[in-house]
Amino acid sequence: MISEIQNYHDDLTDSEKEICNLLYELIEENLPESEYKIWHAHPVWFLEGNPIVGYSKQKPGIRLMFWSGADFDEENLSKKGEKFKDASIFYNFVNEINSEDLKCWLGKSIEIQWDYKNIVKRKGVLERLK
Repeated sequence: MISEIQNYHDDLTDSEKEICNLLYELIEENLPESEYKIWHAHPVWFLEGNPIVGYSKQKPGIRLMFWSGADFDEENLSKKGEKFKDASIFYNFVNEINSEDLKCWLGKSIEIQWDYKNIVKRKGVLERLK
């Protein structure tokens, strides 16, 4: 784990840290081709420069967000809006994380991608990559 992500985890409560440590492990295990860094103040994983998945501390809990998750057709992921294709789930306790669901969603994040990397160049228009 790079120091920036470790520092992010260190600023969390014990319960939040436990959630984020498990999310980190599962994401790393299931997205071996990805790169990761702190982006917009929270950990995010990328495939070929395109954001795929990340997590952040928010008032309702730890939010796990998939940039293209609205197209995963998964009832446990909440869609935010129509303009962007993101979907997410909130966790407050580590035992709420279903590893099999998460592995499935990570697999879909490789197969289903919208081009967020070039969204500014395209003036807010998203194009499907895969």
